[in-house]
Amino acid sequence: MAEKYMISIDQSTQGTKALLFDEGGSLIKRTDKPHEQIVNEKGWVSHNPAEIYENVIDVVSRLTEDIDRSKVAGVGISNQRETSLAWDRITGEPLAEAIVWQCARAANICERVEKQGEAENIRRKTGMNLSPYFPASKIAWLLENVEGAREKADRGEICHGTIDSWLVYKLTGGKSYKTDYSNASRTQLFNIFELKWDEEICALFGIDPSNMAQVCDSDSEFGKTDFEGVLPKKVPIHGVLGDSHGSLFGQGCLKPGMTKSTYGTGSSIMMNIGEKPVLSTHGVVTSLAWSMGGKVNYVLEGNLNYTGAVITWLKDDLKLIRSPGETGTLAREAVQDDELYLIPAFSGLGAPYWDSRATAAIVGMTRTTGKAEVVRAGVECIAYQITDIVKAMCEDAGVRLGELRVDGGPTKNEYLMQFQSDIADVAVQVPDSEELSGIGPAYAAGLALGVWDESIFGRLNRVKYAPGMDGETRKKKYNGWKAAVSTVLTKR
Repeated sequence: MAEKYMISIDQSTQGTKALLFDEGGSLIKRTDKPHEQIVNEKGWVSHNPAEIYENVIDVVSRLTEDIDRSKVAGVGISNQRETSLAWDRITGEPLAEAIVWQCARAANICERVEKQGEAENIRRKTGMNLSPYFPASKIAWLLENVEGAREKADRGEICHGTIDSWLVYKLTGGKSYKTDYSNASRTQLFNIFELKWDEEICALFGIDPSNMAQVCDSDSEFGKTDFEGVLPKKVPIHGVLGDSHGSLFGQGCLKPGMTKSTYGTGSSIMMNIGEKPVLSTHGVVTSLAWSMGGKVNYVLEGNLNYTGAVITWLKDDLKLIRSPGETGTLAREAVQDDELYLIPAFSGLGAPYWDSRATAAIVGMTRTTGKAEVVRAGVECIAYQITDIVKAMCEDAGVRLGELRVDGGPTKNEYLMQFQSDIADVAVQVPDSEELSGIGPAYAAGLALGVWDESIFGRLNRVKYAPGMDGETRKKKYNGWKAAVSTVLTKR
């Protein structure tokens, strides 16, 4: 076999990574670049789509500067999923800043739709509780509030959707306006049973489905790109997955019951439930894992707005730590019987509570509460939130989880990983790579192009954590968490 390389673009909330894989599937280089987090006085969170695209070109240029670029065989893309934007179909120029998935500015639109009595209808078709977290209301907000957007939509001169569609469109010079099933299923506009944009739901949000992207298999060819001349010839974009779906695929969670949790700015916990959907009754959502080779797999999923972002808040806003690495030491120094809980509802609570009006709180302070205790509560709230979702998914799927496969930067925190295993009472497996969101679409693209076979999934080495907490302590701590969360909920 001639030497070949695969490129994966992992476009995330904080920045953009480019990953280079050799023909054996080994990750041999990574380049990355952050983009501006635009937060206004109302707390709205936005990104500049043009900056994101420019950063993609930059990271790929630097990624490939030391290799024979003619040997790049293909590209995979993963993306921050619910972040939504609109752009001019003719000029390719964005019409406004992208609305980031964390941003709840479209809450009033969801409330308007809920008053029409349509929330349950939407859940039954899309698998998702009505929420400003999803692109349906974000796109509606853009159409209603960006000057000229509605008129362009009426003339069919608009594109709107998620970041994957934007990157595919730009990378192919406007020739390809496509998304994959994983990203489509997260919009709250896609009927996951009929596998198409739902005209009735689109109408509720004032969206013309003909202006949405074409939905394709996750491992299909999405078009070709040379990254604005960085490569000597155009190569196929042959794998597109939402970042959480990408990590599920990269983790090798290919069978029903296999579960992963991605720890990033926020977190996505996913359980593969196979080829038949199960509608949740415990506050998580049903989505599509992917469609590969024409075969669809479904997942149960819960999403959290603030997990790794809590550590950033402790560092940048409260100035309690200088680096994330300090959190483990401080957590161990904290008073052991301090019953402090931090509920990070900075932009409401996602699964399984779905309360966009909830606000953040620190509950249970005593005279012994200090810096170490607050930092520990910040670390532990990540594990508590994930445990909430794991419990909900197990109830819906009727399974007892045997292991939780995890990935993302915070998994380097040994205190967090052990506490996660303890409080969820499940074995936790941490792979030797943080880059699962990018590995997944690279694997999908390489498999589709025949660069690799399925033995590629056995390449990851894993560190394992086993539960060590006694049952009584676990119950006391978790019940304390549930009681603390109840103090911030506005939906009773």
